[in-house]
Amino acid sequence: MPREVRREVERVLRSRVARSERVFGGYAPSATFRMRLTNGRRAFFKASYPLPPESKVVFNIRQEERVYRALSKRIAAWSPRFFGSFERDGWHVLLLEDVGPPTMPPWTVSRTHRAARSYAAFHRATIGTRLPPWMPRKTHTEFARFWSSLSRSGELARTATLAGRRRAAAERWIADALPRLRRGEAALQRVAPPFALLHFDTRSDNVRLLGERLVMFDWPFASVGPAEFDVAAFAQAVAAEGGPTPERVLKWYEDVLPLRPQAIDASIAGIAGYFADRAWRPPLPGLPRLRSIQRRQFKASLPWAARRLGLREPDWINAVPD
Repeated sequence: MPREVRREVERVLRSRVARSERVFGGYAPSATFRMRLTNGRRAFFKASYPLPPESKVVFNIRQEERVYRALSKRIAAWSPRFFGSFERDGWHVLLLEDVGPPTMPPWTVSRTHRAARSYAAFHRATIGTRLPPWMPRKTHTEFARFWSSLSRSGELARTATLAGRRRAAAERWIADALPRLRRGEAALQRVAPPFALLHFDTRSDNVRLLGERLVMFDWPFASVGPAEFDVAAFAQAVAAEGGPTPERVLKWYEDVLPLRPQAIDASIAGIAGYFADRAWRPPLPGLPRLRSIQRRQFKASLPWAARRLGLREPDWINAVPD
């Protein structure tokens, strides 16, 4: 790390760094450290930094900083405290509260129950309220096109190849299911308000569970939309990591905030389509874990979409490797 970056960290935090520990996880290779300061406090360092021209990694630090600055009061109960930021020598640094080491996985019943209820409280706090006009309102509708796009391009055959020796069974299942999956995802375009603040990236590497409180970080994709989309994405991600079923996650969530069944159906159809589109693609430079995570989420989201939409079970999905 450049010496000037470290010095600026210590200036903003008003203390020298006594020790730092690299934190690994997530898709992108952000520079992330848990720091202990000489004054006894702890803090978390997250930064983008200069990359070689051939890199396809895209950092979203600037948008994340905007969310912390503009929405700090709205998200205070569900996010780390924001201590400050700076830019120096091509680095863009965020300094945050250190909320501790990973707490999930494993997604035990107790942890998932508490996380689902806290997540519902997060959405309930902003549903139907006025949110900044610069926040995207249509991000969820981008998931209303993947099944249709795969069908038009002929790339559904590539999705079926993920099943290896069960490719033929996958092709037959997809052909039979495609009309309902396309109608399901298209319904995302018609989900009406009230909308809430969405985190839009709620996975285990972006959250901590502190008692009854789900704390979320990595906010660059925050948007305004149906709470159903956020919780559908969260529920299938829990299942992808060996946690309780998505149905149980929704049940615990609805103890706090009711959901609209049609919006859930549309959301999970769109999410499954997204992973059907991504899971077969080649690795991206600098993101070696991405496709594996997306294949696991495909294996969790597609069977759930089948159950929601009344389709046959895609029994070939177990042949898809992680």
